[in-house]
Amino acid sequence: MTLPAQIAVSFDYSNGATFGFQGFVIGDAKYGILGTNTLGTSTLTDPVIDLTPNVYHVKITRGRNIQRDTYEAGTATVRVLDPLSYFNPQNVTSPYYGYLAPLRKIRVSATTATTQKYLFSGYITDYKYTYPVNQETGYVDIVCSDAFRLFQMANITTVTGAVASQTTSARITSILDQVSFPSSLRTIATGSNTCIADPGTARTSLAALKNAEFSETGAFYMDGSGTAVFKNRTQVLASLATAPVEFNQSAGIPYANLVFAFDDKLIINQANLARTGGSTQTVINQTSIDKYFPHSITQTDLVAETDTIVNNIAREYVATRQETVIRIDQMKINLLNTSVPIDTILGLDYFSNLLITNNQPDGSTIVKNLQYQGIEWDITTQTMTCNITTLEPIADGFVVGSSYYGILGTNTLAY
Repeated sequence: MTLPAQIAVSFDYSNGATFGFQGFVIGDAKYGILGTNTLGTSTLTDPVIDLTPNVYHVKITRGRNIQRDTYEAGTATVRVLDPLSYFNPQNVTSPYYGYLAPLRKIRVSATTATTQKYLFSGYITDYKYTYPVNQETGYVDIVCSDAFRLFQMANITTVTGAVASQTTSARITSILDQVSFPSSLRTIATGSNTCIADPGTARTSLAALKNAEFSETGAFYMDGSGTAVFKNRTQVLASLATAPVEFNQSAGIPYANLVFAFDDKLIINQANLARTGGSTQTVINQTSIDKYFPHSITQTDLVAETDTIVNNIAREYVATRQETVIRIDQMKINLLNTSVPIDTILGLDYFSNLLITNNQPDGSTIVKNLQYQGIEWDITTQTMTCNITTLEPIADGFVVGSSYYGILGTNTLAY
């Protein structure tokens, strides 16, 4: 069976975090161009290998953790058939001999006649070898994580240039500079909030990045191309205004296996937030507490510059999460279904709006306007499915003219 998109897996065993990096090669027409190529440590003509012909299974998970309410490291497992033991690091006849190592780079892409999309770009954390009994061909599961793992491994105490009144985006840039993450792999919007001078405490660079993200009420994550993305709170709110992609059982994009939830897991009706050097800002919604009992969030040592900023964050947090409604947490899309527009699915990104309609047995319908906030890809040579994680907006705001987010008395005016 032919897949609706051409799946390609590339393995890059050059050093460094940048995908597709190649050092300067004297006399080479492609890699020996002064002013274009970069001096590097690699002596290989082209360290990028196409693994696609031997790839049997790809599984990718990326996105926001619903329970923890934060973006987490994207992961991938790529199963590669290895009939010639090329991935055996002790095989001296392997063309990869001497170059196999953890934290080499891997990318998974999907290409149609009109679009190309990177489903995952990350770094190898483990090679898991299997030689099944009575099976001549062994295989290796290449386990990968995106750059969040690199940030988690990099401990910092001070951040160069992290001065008082620096915007959240400039703080994130300073942290990425501190750990030498490539500037070519960043898309950083200008932050709306400002920060205190770096507190100089020991923590991981990921914790420092997440602190700046929270102090903005924005979003910081790795996209499928391996780029670190920071959206400011204005962009997060503005995403509510974009036209939704429709999914339903008749005229829209077909789906299966809706995961419904109606519980108190995401309720927050009391926020206790404090910045370093500031006083705790407590915001409650008594009506929600009376109805659901207290559901609190406590966050200390924020790098937000003023107590006013922290208070605004606390107010927005409670206003967005004080009530619960029936949710659709996930839905499954079978991309072999010819009614599924493959380019549309590949084009979805975090904060894409999804209008999901579900017909109930009694003839009623459940309609939810949600946002795309995560994906699980499961791809073999014969199958291609994805489970899309959907969430209510992570920050609420009033959108003039919107039939979903422009309702007086229902939607919240954001700061």
